[in-house]
Amino acid sequence: MAEQRIADAIMRVMDMAFDPVFGEAWTRSQLLGALVLPDTRCVLIDDAGNLAPPYLDRPDVDRPDVDRPDLDRICGFALLRRVLDEEELLLIAISPESRGRGLGARLLDRAVETSRDLGCSKIFLEMRDDNPARHLYHARGFRPVGLRRDYYSGRDGKRRNAITFMRMINAP
Repeated sequence: MAEQRIADAIMRVMDMAFDPVFGEAWTRSQLLGALVLPDTRCVLIDDAGNLAPPYLDRPDVDRPDVDRPDLDRICGFALLRRVLDEEELLLIAISPESRGRGLGARLLDRAVETSRDLGCSKIFLEMRDDNPARHLYHARGFRPVGLRRDYYSGRDGKRRNAITFMRMINAP
């Protein structure tokens, strides 16, 4: 089943990409629960920069003529959920050994592009205020629109603020 193979690839990245101190990684059960929802989708990228088709539950998933990354070489993913004309970037990650090569920017750009194609007008994300990916979001047009003080509590006992970012998406 395609969802199981995709979940395997995402979990390999998830286990490497998220520092356990912050408790941000999802479990396989959480991931599979999200992937079966009709308005949740993922975008995958492999270490050669190949991007997957963005729709997990669509007919093109198993088509041999559709370019897609090698699932054994997946190094990044974005998980998104659409509600009406807005989309939320639930998770995005690049494995540590693949960072610094522009793959995160490429993945984020594809996520925004496909949100636009789906008719979304805005895309939101929420992150720790000390997340090093903050500069990437800013460079890609995301702007802070909200702050939740002491929202996250890490396993290190520290509390961290959450920042909500939003980007307007132009119609296709």
